[in-house]
Amino acid sequence: MSIKRIGIISKPKKTEIREIVPSLTQWLRERNVEVFLDKETASLLESGEKSLSRNEMPSQVDLLVVLGGDGTLLAAARALNRKPVPILAVNLGGLGFLTVITREELYPTLELVLAGNFKTERRVQIEGELVRADEVISSFLALNDVVLNKGAIARILDFDVLVNGRFISTYKSDGLIVSTPTGSTAYSLAAGGPIVTPAVEAFVVTPICAHTLTNRPLVLPDSVQIEVVVKSQREVAYLTVDGQMGIATHSDDTVRLKKASSCVEIIQPPNKDYFEILRQKLKWGER
Repeated sequence: MSIKRIGIISKPKKTEIREIVPSLTQWLRERNVEVFLDKETASLLESGEKSLSRNEMPSQVDLLVVLGGDGTLLAAARALNRKPVPILAVNLGGLGFLTVITREELYPTLELVLAGNFKTERRVQIEGELVRADEVISSFLALNDVVLNKGAIARILDFDVLVNGRFISTYKSDGLIVSTPTGSTAYSLAAGGPIVTPAVEAFVVTPICAHTLTNRPLVLPDSVQIEVVVKSQREVAYLTVDGQMGIATHSDDTVRLKKASSCVEIIQPPNKDYFEILRQKLKWGER
């Protein structure tokens, strides 16, 4: 794959952006790469670089460089809108399970990428829709998770969960998470769900603070269709997608979820595997 056009998406609030982006664009231009900045980054730098909206960028570039944390990458992945553009994600944030390339590794990794010497990891997405009275209210794609949880009032929520049309259980909890393997190290992990390696073809259904202690996280093959029916009459449940898009649901609304036909290709750093990243991020083995 020949990389001739690169888009840069950043988290503009990061102070390092003013320092990193001008040097990066110059470095790329010296290698005859055409560079596009997302509009937020371009307005911060007030530079003469070509700028595009995040939604426009995937159709114009061969590679996305994402500078920030996991949240910035999740927003960039949603902007892909099913286009098969690989992402090189550089961690300028904190924990970062997805943005695993360090600032120091940026240029050595880019050298390999421009030489065509790189590997990507395919990350599954969830395709979903919110249905109300047989009408689709909203459609969405998620890389990490789809979450139904409560607002300010501390009442228990009720959800009926069906798999391929068959009733599984009624969950009484503070909320419910349906995550991909990628999202298994995010909110699902904090709620007691298992870590699932990216190669495993599965979804994880994790209740948040389940009222019934026997309601445990459930691992399902990603070939199934999951339906979550909101049964809470007195309390509003909010649907959030990758922690960034929120919709208030009504009682008897149904959230339908399945494996998307598209995926997200994330460039992996050389000589660093998934378990090394887990050891580093979760501080396994440290006392």
